[in-house]
Amino acid sequence: MHVAATLCLVLLGTTLAAQDFDLLLRGGRVADGTGNPAVFADVAVRGGRIVAVGRVQGAAKRSVEVRGLIVAPGFIDTHTHAEGIEHQPRAENFLRMGVTTLVLGNCGSSRLNLGEYFKELEATNISPNVCSLIGHNTVRRQAMGGSFLRPPTDAELSIMKGHVAQAMKDGAVGLATGLIYLPGTFSKTEEIVELAKVAGTHGGIYASHMRSEGENIFKALDELFRIAREGGMRGHVSHIKLSGKSHWGQAEQVLATIEQARASGLDITQDQYVYPASSTGLSQLIPDNAREGGPEKFRERLNDSAEKAAIVSRMQESLRKQGREDYTYAVIASYAKDKSLNGLNVAEAAKRKRGADSLAEQIELLLEIERNGGASAVFHNMSEADLRALASHPNTMFASDSGVRKFGEGVPHPRGYGNNARVLGQYVRELRLLRLEDAIRRMTLLPATTFQLKDRGVVRVGAWADLVVFDPAKVTDKATFKEPHQYAEGFRLVLVNGVPVIEADQHTGARPGQVIRMNRQ
Repeated sequence: MHVAATLCLVLLGTTLAAQDFDLLLRGGRVADGTGNPAVFADVAVRGGRIVAVGRVQGAAKRSVEVRGLIVAPGFIDTHTHAEGIEHQPRAENFLRMGVTTLVLGNCGSSRLNLGEYFKELEATNISPNVCSLIGHNTVRRQAMGGSFLRPPTDAELSIMKGHVAQAMKDGAVGLATGLIYLPGTFSKTEEIVELAKVAGTHGGIYASHMRSEGENIFKALDELFRIAREGGMRGHVSHIKLSGKSHWGQAEQVLATIEQARASGLDITQDQYVYPASSTGLSQLIPDNAREGGPEKFRERLNDSAEKAAIVSRMQESLRKQGREDYTYAVIASYAKDKSLNGLNVAEAAKRKRGADSLAEQIELLLEIERNGGASAVFHNMSEADLRALASHPNTMFASDSGVRKFGEGVPHPRGYGNNARVLGQYVRELRLLRLEDAIRRMTLLPATTFQLKDRGVVRVGAWADLVVFDPAKVTDKATFKEPHQYAEGFRLVLVNGVPVIEADQHTGARPGQVIRMNRQ
C-alpha cells in the first residue's frame, strides 16, 4: 500500500488529541491524490502544512464545513509558459481552476539564470507555487548567439553544459526541449544527449515538445527514448497529441510505443490538455529554414523571388501532407500589429486584410504577419477521439500549456482558464471516461512524483497544505474558443501553503506561493 494511503488510513480510525489549528476543513470527501477511493474525513492545517486527517478534534482559528464537497490536493500543472508571472503574480486563471503549482520552462524556453529568477519571484510574492525546467533553446541561443543550422562547436557545447549544470544546482527540475522551435529545431540528437547527461546527473527529468506530433511522431518518440536512456533520466512527452487529419486515429499505437519503452526499462510519462486544438505562433506555418538567422534574414529571403517561391511551395506541400486545402483551421489569437484580426481564422483575416481568401492570399498574409513580428494562434487540428484515448492512459497528466492570462486581452486558447475544470466536469462527470479519484491522481500525486516535488500532490500529515475544495456536481470550465476569458467555476476553496487564495470562485488577493527548488525543498 502507498505510504500516503497508509498514513491516511491510520488516522481515519483514530480520534486525534486536541490541538490548535490555523484551519479545519470538516466533513468533506477526501480524495488524497493516490487514486484510492475518497473517504469522509476532516483535514487540519497549521503552519502551512497538513497536521491531521481523520476525525479531528481541537480548536481552530477558522473552521469550514465542507460536507458534500471534495477535498483534494492542489493541482500541479506540469506544462505552463508562466514566465511572466512576476508581472501578474495573482495568476488568477490558474488558481481559479484549482492549480496551485506551476512548472515553468517548457518547450525549451526558460529564464537562463534560474537562481536569479527564483530570488526575483520570492521578492515579488506570488499566489501559486512555481518550479522550473531549464530550456534547451535558451541555453543554445545564449551559447551560439543565434538560430544556426549547425552543431555547436566544442566550446559552445561546453558553455551550454555549464548553463544546464548551474540551473540544476539552482534547483531546476530538469531539461526541456522545444524541437519545432528556433533554435532547437536545428539541433542534432547528440547535442541534446550531452545536455541531458548533465541534467540527469542531478536527478532531473527530460521533458520534450518533440520534433513531430504528426507525420514523424514515432521517430520523434524514438529520439525522446534515446535521450532519456543515454542521459540516464526520466523522459516526459509534453502535450501529447496527433496533429493533422492525416495522422488521426493512431493514439493507441502511440501509447503502445510508450509502453514498450517503459517495458524496456525507461520511465516515460506524458501530459495533455483536453481540447481538440493546439496553440503556438503562426510562425510554425512557415518553414524553419526560411526563418533561420532571424528577422532580417527572413526579409531578405522574401525579397528574393526564387527563395520566396520555394518558401511558398514548402508551405503548400506541408498543407497537403496534413490533408488540408487551406489555413481555415488556424485562428489568430493575438497579433499586436493589427488587433482587428484577433479571433479570425487565416482565411477570414486574408479576406479582411487583402480582399480575398484564396490560398495564395492566405500565405501572403502569413508572411506579412511574420515580417511584422508574428502572432499567436489557435490551431484546430486534433481529434476528440484521440484526446479521449490518450486521456484514458493511467500515466497521462493534465496540463494547460498556458501562460498567465491578462483578462480580456486577445482571443487565446481556453485551456488557460479551464483545462483542469474541464477534466472534472466533462471527462469525469459527463462522459465518465475517468474515475474522479484517478483524474485527481493525474493532476496531483502523479506529477508531484514525476517532477520530484516533495510533500506536494497528496493529502497526508506532513504534506504542504496545497488543497482544493470543489463541488463535483458543479465544477465546470466556462471558457470557449469564441469567448475564452471566462474563469472556471465550482471551487469553494483553494489553499496554497495553507492560505486561502480562492474562496467561492473569487481570488482573495493572498500571495503565499513558494519557489520549489529540486533537492532543496
